Amino acid sequence: MSSGDSFTATHWGVYRPRVADGRLTALDPAPWDGAPSAIGRSVVDGIDAPARIRRPAVREGFLRHGPASRDGRGREPFVEVSWDEALDLAARELDRVRRDHGNAAIFGGSYGWASAGRFHHAQSQLHRFLNCIGGYTAHSDTYSLGAGRVLMPRILASMDDLMLSHTAWTSLEKHCELFVAFGGLPARNAQVGSGGASDHLVKPALGRLAAGGVRFVNVSPVRHDLDDVPGAEWIAIRPGTDTAFMLGLAHTLVRDGLADGDFLARCTVGYEEFRRYLTGEADGVAKDAGWAAAIAGVPAETIATLARRMAGSRTMMNLAWSLQRAVHGEQPFWMGVTLAAMLGQIGTPGGGLGVGYSVMNTMGSGRRRVTGPRLPQGRNPVDTAIPVARIADMLLNPGASYRYNGQTRRYPDIRLVHWAGGNAFHHHQDINRLVRAWRRPETVIVQDPFWTAQAKFADIVLPATTALERDDIGGATGDRFLVWMARALDPVGEARDDHAILAGLAGRLGVEAEFTGGLTTEEWLERLYEECRFNAPVPLPDFRSFLAAGLAEIPLVEPEKVLLQAFRADPDGSPLPTPSGRIEIGSATIAGFGLPDCPGHPVWRDPAGHPGLAGDDGPLHLLSCQPATRLHSQYDHGAVSRESKIAGREPIRIHPGDAAARGICNGDVVRVFNRRGAFLAGAVLTEGIRPGVLQIATGAWYDPVDPDTDGSLDAHGNPNMVTPDTGTSDLAQGCSAQSALVEVERVTGPLPEIRAFQPPRFVGRHET
Repeated sequence: MSSGDSFTATHWGVYRPRVADGRLTALDPAPWDGAPSAIGRSVVDGIDAPARIRRPAVREGFLRHGPASRDGRGREPFVEVSWDEALDLAARELDRVRRDHGNAAIFGGSYGWASAGRFHHAQSQLHRFLNCIGGYTAHSDTYSLGAGRVLMPRILASMDDLMLSHTAWTSLEKHCELFVAFGGLPARNAQVGSGGASDHLVKPALGRLAAGGVRFVNVSPVRHDLDDVPGAEWIAIRPGTDTAFMLGLAHTLVRDGLADGDFLARCTVGYEEFRRYLTGEADGVAKDAGWAAAIAGVPAETIATLARRMAGSRTMMNLAWSLQRAVHGEQPFWMGVTLAAMLGQIGTPGGGLGVGYSVMNTMGSGRRRVTGPRLPQGRNPVDTAIPVARIADMLLNPGASYRYNGQTRRYPDIRLVHWAGGNAFHHHQDINRLVRAWRRPETVIVQDPFWTAQAKFADIVLPATTALERDDIGGATGDRFLVWMARALDPVGEARDDHAILAGLAGRLGVEAEFTGGLTTEEWLERLYEECRFNAPVPLPDFRSFLAAGLAEIPLVEPEKVLLQAFRADPDGSPLPTPSGRIEIGSATIAGFGLPDCPGHPVWRDPAGHPGLAGDDGPLHLLSCQPATRLHSQYDHGAVSRESKIAGREPIRIHPGDAAARGICNGDVVRVFNRRGAFLAGAVLTEGIRPGVLQIATGAWYDPVDPDTDGSLDAHGNPNMVTPDTGTSDLAQGCSAQSALVEVERVTGPLPEIRAFQPPRFVGRHET
């Protein structure tokens, strides 16, 4: 297909591709985008870089000895093979495992961020295929929001509903007076959207709010987490102490008579039990500002003054998702909801609560909920699913029991992993442990455009196309446009799109008609668009008109959207989807689970007491943030990300005092380590970080110096070498990456070569 206007949608923006002699020469940002992301420039040199997978390949040991050779994953060279041989081999393994061990022995891994395109959405394509062959073990939740996704439906609403209902930026501009950002408000995160980010909103909105007189308070160990508001006040708390800090704020509200009793009575349940805990009636410990100050490392008067300012202003509180990516990560979210309820401003224009402003582009857009095209995945006959952050636990401990969301479950015995899109060696914690786990299944199949660490640790590698090498439709719920993503390039090498790859497997397994639905790709695109158009609450052009224009704009019809406004006005007539219909400061449901690490109301739990951190004693707290120069690990090999490196390594922020004590200067390469592992990074000295804290972006491709040695140093700067692989609690089992304690030292002597962006070794082409 073709269009009159050529666009492509990425997770970080809409661009016009420029192509000369069959090669991409530029991606020009869409002319309407007032704050385009620079990441698009990485696609230009990254799309056909040496890291690109050009032909199907099989690990040499697997080709010769099959699953018995799995200890060679990540160590052995690959053999390039024909598509027929690769697909025959993959189909035989899938068939063997489902026949001998059942479909629950297949883990359908995919993390959903591979492309902004909605048809060529790797996760949906893979799950549809696996459902056609009898099902698979799935995952639930996300690394980004594991604790929040389990907790919030119990106490307020689902995270999906909250994300789509945030008070609009335009409303905040008119009504907000004070914006308190717990965990900061980094606009770098808001470069992206799940189905694209066609018009970047956050950075311009922050500028308008600041110019209009809104005062910002950044409660974070890192000043740079609110860089986009230069005049923001910074309260540099200790990492992981947000719950204690908020308890101190709440105690001040009670002590000074500033808690909104009417709102608490009308709109919440469980407050009285929590109040007894807060004041110390229940346990003899008053959680006052002085108590909180000793934990959070800030003056008590700072806490008390902020509480009074919040009560005396139209205040928006925002909870960054990073707060709940730590042990006991449920607590700061629960306490944040409780504090907002005590202030009584939930549901008011310009006030109340946000859960992830700046996390993704669409939060606060004020646009109607137009769900973009979605490929139907069918029904999974297998009812086994694990929390996504527990992958290594599952692979290492088949049959072991664990608690999750009020249930006791058992891990399945996974024999085959099939992964399309995503990179577990970016997302997952404690990579050395993951490597051990990854060598347990009998077979690993990976389809991806690039030789990431996950592909290098596979048995069968199937080269997939990128978004520019196929037609597709981009669009995120709440985004400004649906985008026709016209194919701009021929596939690199022998790459095929995920649908074609899986159709080839489906044909070999006897389910091709079921998988393809008897439709071509072009017919699927038209069908999915027309279904989206039919269900949209706003008028959209027909498919042919959409193709001709290249875009369909979603009207801005809710500029005064206010989160939970109807609930505030009439809690009985517009109840919340919680068991009580109210905000659950105290949850009888969670209390009934009997979990010592997550009781029935918000509490402070010292992270040092968490069993998953036993033995952690590093003097520095490492925070791993989202990168400004890529999405997760995508296009880390591209120009924008590479230009940000120091001596080829990922930059790490360190306070000058901590650096001086260790003889570290700006630009030095340092070794960051703890009992789990070690990585190299480039030091950036800054006063904008609390002493005793380090910060590094996630997403540097894992690059072991010696793949043959277990526990090898990572040469490139992947923080998950040292992060703990433990659940937030027995409630949510979320990711706890922000609870890492480390030491750092200056590196002297020769530096190891960076090989992250090189393809693996090959040992010839196998001919059948």
